[in-house]
Amino acid sequence: MLGAAGATGYCTGRSVKGRPATPGRPETIEETADMVTAEGGRGIAVRTDHTIEAEVERLFARVRNDQGRLDILVNDIWGGDEMIEWGSPFWELDTAQGFRMIEGAVHSHIITSRHGVPIMIEQNSGLIVEVTDGDTMGYRGNLFYDFAKYATIRLGYAMATDLHAHRITALTVTPGFLRSEAMLDGFGVTEENWRDAIAQDSYFEESETPCYMGRGVAALAADPDVGSKRGGLYSSGTLAKEYGFTDLDGRQPDWGSYFPARVREIIVRDGTPDEMSLFYVRARMHQIELDPASASECERLNKFLEKHE
Repeated sequence: MLGAAGATGYCTGRSVKGRPATPGRPETIEETADMVTAEGGRGIAVRTDHTIEAEVERLFARVRNDQGRLDILVNDIWGGDEMIEWGSPFWELDTAQGFRMIEGAVHSHIITSRHGVPIMIEQNSGLIVEVTDGDTMGYRGNLFYDFAKYATIRLGYAMATDLHAHRITALTVTPGFLRSEAMLDGFGVTEENWRDAIAQDSYFEESETPCYMGRGVAALAADPDVGSKRGGLYSSGTLAKEYGFTDLDGRQPDWGSYFPARVREIIVRDGTPDEMSLFYVRARMHQIELDPASASECERLNKFLEKHE
């Protein structure tokens, strides 16, 4: 989507043609670069392991040499899906595996910003976008996952504070229910027939493509007043309403409004809730229990759970 706005994009990661780095996933950085070019920009694939500082230094040395500037840095490095031990309390988790997740999802972001930002400081401008999961402050269901995703929010905030004097904006964005390639495969559908999966999970009706958040990043980059958002946390649905863009199918998914509404339906419904309904109520309560403005909603959810658990 940045390519569609005319950008030159350096698409980086470890998966290259013939050597995919993530078991079971065929996507490569060359494929991503081709998508950027097809949209009207210029995509450049550079294999980079963002946990290895020397490789990140080489990447930005090339950017500096090729372009002489860096306008947008998107930190969306993750790769931790297979490391999440959902349903296990923290004292039963594999700590070595959890630390690998943190290295891939947090250390890599710090290393990348550390070596990319000096180019922006030289030109006294730039936008840094941290990518997380969720725009609430509550627990995300697994200690290491929660730590990793909340840490990126703090990175956006902390970097914004340090960069205030340099006209560089750092902030954090999150998608909603992301319809990624892996998610589509998990449901056994493609982007062309993704609605067939709603029968398996009705919440999937509010899902969104990765391009939706990409359009949000492009809108932020084009906003001359983006500095007013420094340090903040913004969802794709919120940005879509503010800037007026849509997902590829013309919809404006808004998970932040949709999910609470679905949970409200559960707690006013007659009868005994099933375990999945209880899971959604618990998930919503975790989202809001640290938010003083949501105290009354949290109390209602807690009473519901006490009654049915």
